[in-house]
Amino acid sequence: MEFGAVLQTNPPASRTIQLAKLAEAHGFTHVWTFDSHLLWQEPYVIYSQILSQTQRIKVGPFVTNPATRDWTVTASVFATLNEMFGNRTVCGIGRGDSAVRVTNGKPTTIAELRESVHVIRELANSRPVEYHGSTIQFPWSRGSELEVWVAAYGPMALKLAGEVGDGFILQLADLDIAAWMIKHVRDAAEAAGRDPMSVKFCVAAPFYIGDDWEHMRDQCRWFGGMVGNHVADIVAKYGMHGTVPDALTDYIRGREGYDYNEHGRAGNVHTQFVPDEIVDRFCLLGTSDDHIAKLKQLAELGVDQFAGYLQHDNKEETLRVYGETVIPAMTEHISAKA
Repeated sequence: MEFGAVLQTNPPASRTIQLAKLAEAHGFTHVWTFDSHLLWQEPYVIYSQILSQTQRIKVGPFVTNPATRDWTVTASVFATLNEMFGNRTVCGIGRGDSAVRVTNGKPTTIAELRESVHVIRELANSRPVEYHGSTIQFPWSRGSELEVWVAAYGPMALKLAGEVGDGFILQLADLDIAAWMIKHVRDAAEAAGRDPMSVKFCVAAPFYIGDDWEHMRDQCRWFGGMVGNHVADIVAKYGMHGTVPDALTDYIRGREGYDYNEHGRAGNVHTQFVPDEIVDRFCLLGTSDDHIAKLKQLAELGVDQFAGYLQHDNKEETLRVYGETVIPAMTEHISAKA
């Protein structure tokens, strides 16, 4: 199992770079960042500095979208970083959340997401692609490699992830929901003629090492509110019960509003509707043993990477314990199972 750290690009940028370097030192393989250019600093500029000050770690957005960035520009950024630093980028992409909603926009369609994945991946892998009626290619790009991982919750987006994604990003760590979604992605991959085991699975959630459960929950409750935005869209389309597990939809009954200026922040006052049970189910909290126990269960479901959100007040300690205890334990566990 690989491990990623998910950061917000809050100023100063030097702090983001420092945490990325610390994550690499503790054995993390990926550093992901939010991508909302109005709410936080521009991530692609910061990626260049992270890559220049690290040796192995991969960087990418968690997640970008097809609406706020021209697809060819996005591909060019990745291809340029790969030329500079040796294929150490990965692209997480979804239909759009905070980056589009903060400007009163709407998520893109599934068809637009599908086409953007194709265009970005082909160009960023130094290949030609049909775009707006023309065949285009970066004449300067040679040997660039980029995987595109699709973030999804709803049935149609899960189907898309299985059909075209190099990986699937699930932003919650509930075991029952993860099992349901992984099955949907694998079934879609198989139906499309792909090897269902070729799609990589990344589960992402806040992770907090500690023993004060009330405090940990309050620091991570924001996550249930963030997930609730996507769930609200699903409920609007499919209803409260039916195609999506009740465990994912029931908790948003008390949701009344959401302020994107507090998006992804501990203490977000618009997430008080999220019950403790959901925080516990969606996140990884507690001692290192608690984390290892849940990570083993996620590994059994086929999860290839756990990406932990670091939007709380215990960043360095959580990274340290993962580097010294959790990651070695999981490496040993997976090696023993091989």
